[in-house]
Amino acid sequence: MSAALTFVTPPPGLDPLTDFTLTEIDGAAGLYSLRAVQNDGIRLFVLDAAVFLPEYGPILSEEHCAALGLTAAEDAMVLVVANPGEGGTRLNLMAPIVVNLLSGASSQVILEGQDWSLQAELATASA
Repeated sequence: MSAALTFVTPPPGLDPLTDFTLTEIDGAAGLYSLRAVQNDGIRLFVLDAAVFLPEYGPILSEEHCAALGLTAAEDAMVLVVANPGEGGTRLNLMAPIVVNLLSGASSQVILEGQDWSLQAELATASA
């Protein structure tokens, strides 16, 4: 599976990039590569929260939903950035990437006022 995503604003730290390709990693359901179209050297690994973190329930503001054109929860895909390292894989649960599955509009949302970790360990992220 591969999909074109257009961020409504550049993801933090990646300005001015807004166009990305989301590609599923073969043999790893729910694991994706998110690669910048304008610079294919920029790549992030992201996990489908519905697959890996069924208890994860970030709350999106009305403004975030409006910016993405989301009118129904089932039209959204929530991805979390995964940072693999020697000590394991860390997940950024404080700033998920939300994708409108109908349009490809995307945004990395900063969840202010919610108690999610910036550095959750993959093995314990859903605990």
